Amino acid sequence: MLQPPRSSLQVAAVPAQRVPVRNRDQDAPWHTEAVCRRDEAGLFFAPSKEPTAARLSREEAAKRVCGRCPVLAQCREHALLQPEPYGVWGGLTAAERRVVLARRRRRDLELKKTARPTTDRIAAAG
Repeated sequence: MLQPPRSSLQVAAVPAQRVPVRNRDQDAPWHTEAVCRRDEAGLFFAPSKEPTAARLSREEAAKRVCGRCPVLAQCREHALLQPEPYGVWGGLTAAERRVVLARRRRRDLELKKTARPTTDRIAAAG
């Protein structure tokens, strides 16, 4: 998802190498561990005028990749904080992320409403 898709010619031109398994570096960005870095970007982003059935199938396949990703939570938070307007990020589609953001806004408003009377009473008592 974070790298452009490779053409088969590019892959064929690169000799097979063993990539050493490295320990997780605490200073490395979260996306270096993302499973989607090994998959085609087209799986995570819709082509223009994609039919609904094809989109749903592609999104489910992308979510399966996300489901086995060790940095799913970090990816999801990134997409929610940016906010990323397109694609599957952290196992959520853009529409699903909009729902999560709307719920967070409502929750934050409710928390502010419940916190306000307490601060008003403290100010009145002081």
